[in-house]
Amino acid sequence: MNIILLGAPGAGKGTQAEVICKELDIPTISTGNMLRAAVKAGTEYGLKAKAAMDAGALVSDDIVIGILKDRIAEPDAQNGFILDGFPRTVPQAEALDTMGVRIDKVVEIFVPDEMIKRRVTGRRVCLDCGATYHIDYKPSKVEDVCDVCGKPIVIRKDDQPETVISRLETYHKTTAPLKDYYEKQGKLVSIDGTKDVATTSQLVLEALKG
Repeated sequence: MNIILLGAPGAGKGTQAEVICKELDIPTISTGNMLRAAVKAGTEYGLKAKAAMDAGALVSDDIVIGILKDRIAEPDAQNGFILDGFPRTVPQAEALDTMGVRIDKVVEIFVPDEMIKRRVTGRRVCLDCGATYHIDYKPSKVEDVCDVCGKPIVIRKDDQPETVISRLETYHKTTAPLKDYYEKQGKLVSIDGTKDVATTSQLVLEALKG
């Protein structure tokens, strides 16, 4: 089964992707990782991507989709895959269809903006050992101090309130229209992502079987 996961930053896509990978034995294909691997391997599309990046330009959709087609031809993706980070816009979705990349299901994990802001801005990380915390769901024993190594824990730039608001605005403007696009194709399933992780995972897996 070829799957796209949609959802705002902080909706829990990464966590659910891991659950689906394990359950269906299919890989998650992250656009960033895929591009880096293609550049490193020096494939035809990888060289084109490197040329664009070296020139400080965005890698065009046709190059990304060319790399994607190479990636999904690999043995581990023969039973399906999960796309992470692509498509981000309707033109990218149209380009996927035009280039013959079949998508079976599009799962949207819906979480209201206010809950996402609380989830994301509450994250804390230890810059020394990388341990992660959350002021509501997984607080450190001593405020602002890492349980593991005793060093300070901080809020990352990506998790600052103004960054989160900006990322949400970008998502609603560019990525949310994909919902209509895939709904018209009868492929969209929307899941309530406000529950705990286990409940959300159960809903996602039921939706994929349905």
